[in-house]
Amino acid sequence: MRHGIVDTAARIALRAHQSQKRRNDGDPYIIHPFMIAMQLKGFGFDDEVVAAALLHDVLEDTAVTARELGAEVGAKVVAMVQVLSEDKSLPWEERKELYINNVVAATDGVKAIAVADKLYNLTDMLAGLDHEGEEFWQDFTRGSDQQKWFFRSFVDAIKTSWKHPLVDELETLTQEFEVLP
Repeated sequence: MRHGIVDTAARIALRAHQSQKRRNDGDPYIIHPFMIAMQLKGFGFDDEVVAAALLHDVLEDTAVTARELGAEVGAKVVAMVQVLSEDKSLPWEERKELYINNVVAATDGVKAIAVADKLYNLTDMLAGLDHEGEEFWQDFTRGSDQQKWFFRSFVDAIKTSWKHPLVDELETLTQEFEVLP
C-alpha cells in the first residue's frame, strides 16, 4: 500500500522527534507539529502544506537532511521546510530577522505554517509565564524583551503580506504578551 504525503510526513516527524521534549512543559515534542498540521488542515490547506507543517522543525532540530526528506516527500515540501528552518549558526537576532524576511517573501502555505507555529509557541509561553512567573525565562536563549521584539516584528511583517484569521489571532496574543512585565 502506498501512503499519502501527509502520512509519510507524519511517520518521518514521529521518527525524527521521537526522543525530543518541549522545552517548557516536557511534553513529547511531536505534539507541536501535529497540532499545527491539524489546525492548518482544519483551515483547508492542501496536503503539501499539512505535510510541511508536520516536518517544519525536522531540518532545524534533527539529523534528517534535506536530501533524505526530499526523497520521501518531494521538493515542494522540502522547499517549504527549508524556508521555515532557522540557521542556528547565526546570532539569535540575525537569524530571527532572516526568518521573518524569508517567511514574508514565501508562499501563503509557508506563511500559514509560520503563523500557526508562532501561535502555538506563544500560547505555550503565556501558559508557562502564568504557571512559573519570571522563572519561565531561564530556559530561553533570550528573555522577555527580545521575545516581545520578535513576536511584534513577526506580526507586523506578516500583516503586510497575508490576511488570514490566524494572523488576527496571533496579533491578539502578541498584544496580550506585550503588556506582561
